[in-house]
Amino acid sequence: MYHEKVLDEGGSPIYSGACSLGRVAEYSVDIERRMVIVKFRGKLTVGDIERYSKLLQANPTFQADYSEVVDLTQVEELDLDADEFLRLADEIDPFSPDAKRAFVVRTSVQNHAARMHKVLRVQRNIEIFRSIEDAERWILS
Repeated sequence: MYHEKVLDEGGSPIYSGACSLGRVAEYSVDIERRMVIVKFRGKLTVGDIERYSKLLQANPTFQADYSEVVDLTQVEELDLDADEFLRLADEIDPFSPDAKRAFVVRTSVQNHAARMHKVLRVQRNIEIFRSIEDAERWILS
């Protein structure tokens, strides 16, 4: 795990709290754009997502109302059952219901997982995209 802070030319933080979860994920908090970007890969379990959530909540730069871009395009296997999807939406998710969330997918399995999360959240501020650029564009609109 590592922790870094990137400053702009004026010395203001742009990215802070970049963190690696080993082979499974890495995330960064973009303070200026009020956004978290997480990239998952390999075999993804509810435990991996829970560890990400706990690390994010412990990050002093994270705010629950930040937007999130979830990149699932490098996930080879999603090992989640129906009860775990419910637990993710109801207990593990660190974002406020009003936060905008964008999932970036490559496969039908990834798309299904993103749709499940969208259906289970009270607010419908969740969209699914095929590229990071489209996801960020929607978040920032």
